[in-house]
Amino acid sequence: MGVLLMLMTIGGLFVAAVLLIIALWTKKNWLMNFVIGGVAIWFVFYSAMLFGYSLSSNEKLLALNESKEYCGFYLDCHLHTTVTDVRTAKQIGDQTAQGIFYIVNVKVWSDAKNPNIAFRLIEPKAEAEDVGGRLYTRIAEAENQLPTAQIRLDQEIKGNETIEKEIVFDLTEPSDRLKLLITEGYGVDKLVEAFLINDEDSILHKQTYFKLEEQSQTADVKQQKGVYKLMQQLQLNEEIIIKPKKGFWRRQFQKDATVSQIKFDWLFGVIIR
Repeated sequence: MGVLLMLMTIGGLFVAAVLLIIALWTKKNWLMNFVIGGVAIWFVFYSAMLFGYSLSSNEKLLALNESKEYCGFYLDCHLHTTVTDVRTAKQIGDQTAQGIFYIVNVKVWSDAKNPNIAFRLIEPKAEAEDVGGRLYTRIAEAENQLPTAQIRLDQEIKGNETIEKEIVFDLTEPSDRLKLLITEGYGVDKLVEAFLINDEDSILHKQTYFKLEEQSQTADVKQQKGVYKLMQQLQLNEEIIIKPKKGFWRRQFQKDATVSQIKFDWLFGVIIR
């Protein structure tokens, strides 16, 4: 809808300009007033739609392996980015973090059906943002120490090809509410899309972020939630204690033998005969 309304606006302005020239040439004031009034009404309508959609939009926060698509003005919503891994380190190669390095693995992929058409992110930009609103840019020197140093986020891909690139940010301290914004496009593209109704890059529109959280932290949270859910189902108020599994020989000489141990003893007895 946004693209259609913008095309209608551009076409309408062209027609209005032609009619305005005719009105001035023929000195027809009624035609001039009609054109100016029509243009004014359309701009009020378009502005209401533009700001209405933007102000009613909500920020999106994507988890690991959830993808963000890139459409823009050209309607080719084939390119996607996905954050597949997040880890931290104090040092990468000969680069030492002032705070702590966040190493983010970004996957770029396309779902286009034609394998002969090449797609790429245009001038991709990645920024991390902490809970206080502070922005962090990529640390190229640290990225150059990683195995994916020669890979660029703006490389062309065709068909089922993918790009995986590790990007690095230096945070002052660890944060559990860190998010990543990846955008792309030339300056002129972003200028046009700023006035495109219900586009992520339109004026005052909320953005789509990736949540940056280490996988170990995510797994711990999911495990805790699973245990809590199990306790609710069993109506237990006590803490569930999971005993570590005994080693093979400890199980072999314990008082109560398992079926597996009985089978092992029987087979071992047959062999030594």
